[in-house]
Amino acid sequence: MRILAIDIGTGTQDILLFDSSGPVENSVKLVMPSPTQIAARRIRRATAASSAVLLTGVVQGGGPCAWALEDHLRAGLAAFATPEAAQTLDDDLDRVVEMGVRIVSEDEAAGLNAERVPLRDVDLPAVRRALAAFEAPLRFDGLALGCLDHGAAPPGYSDRLFRFDHLKRVVEQRNDLTAFASLPSELPQYLTRARSVVDTARAQDPDTPIVFLDTGPAAALGALQDPRVGGEREQLVLNLGNMHALGFHLRGREIVSLYEHHTGEVSREQIEDFTRRLVAGTLRHEDVFGTKGHGVFYAAQDGRNERAAMPLVAVTGPQRAKVRDGGLQPYFATPHGDMMISGCFGLLVAFAAKYPQHREEIERALEP
Repeated sequence: MRILAIDIGTGTQDILLFDSSGPVENSVKLVMPSPTQIAARRIRRATAASSAVLLTGVVQGGGPCAWALEDHLRAGLAAFATPEAAQTLDDDLDRVVEMGVRIVSEDEAAGLNAERVPLRDVDLPAVRRALAAFEAPLRFDGLALGCLDHGAAPPGYSDRLFRFDHLKRVVEQRNDLTAFASLPSELPQYLTRARSVVDTARAQDPDTPIVFLDTGPAAALGALQDPRVGGEREQLVLNLGNMHALGFHLRGREIVSLYEHHTGEVSREQIEDFTRRLVAGTLRHEDVFGTKGHGVFYAAQDGRNERAAMPLVAVTGPQRAKVRDGGLQPYFATPHGDMMISGCFGLLVAFAAKYPQHREEIERALEP
């Protein structure tokens, strides 16, 4: 079977066309600019041309595209957005208006003289065009999609804390990395970006089964497919993404403890300190949240042990060089020989978990 896995990050979208009929190493792979990077480039082109900008489409990942729009507004240029696209900037549309963006209806948008920047995290027609250029198959038996979603926090609720409370809630219900996998019907209403990802894919490919998985657990599940990592009784999987850093202290797929921060907000020394203290059980939630991170959670009853030995530290993610020469003595995980698509391999595990009729075929193809 063929499954298209797309791991949508801040810097890149990592794409794997998995084919169970041959070695996974032969599967088609693409590491391309992320949707938010694409939108940011389009906005900056409009800024350079002194053109107004109109954001259309749906909720997608922010970061770079939001920063580009802020620069556009600082240049004294007009910016418009339809209501759903505006939620990319902030779930509270009043705050979007305060930024200087004018919210317009779809009818109003049709008559505007502005550079249109469509927002969406999934563009299956573009992926198919890229695959067609290399005579790759265009039919998929499944879609496995991942992104990081802070969720739509209620007014006055920190979006960092709101996301972390979601992570805790999932683990408390079932302590397994695959518990983060969801069918479209299982996604909570507050995960607006995740729902947008799934809805966009379903509109573009309505008959193909879909699974969604958060990028953090996806990276950890992918790293476990490295034989050295998966062969350990315990492991500390550290995913250093372009925007988020997530540390999982694991016993296989069981979570002992975890912390999440922003990669750009922490130094190598802080990462090492947080990671050591997580394993020892002495890292406090306030230590991470108080430094602009998300938080700390001890899931296992024996997760707090100051005498705990440091397990293998397996590092993945595009910012892994941040700990290359440090004191953690990290092992750079390369599942199936490719670090950049660790998350895609985790997405395949999620698909197998949610569609058990395909589990044996997928797991057999992923065996070392």
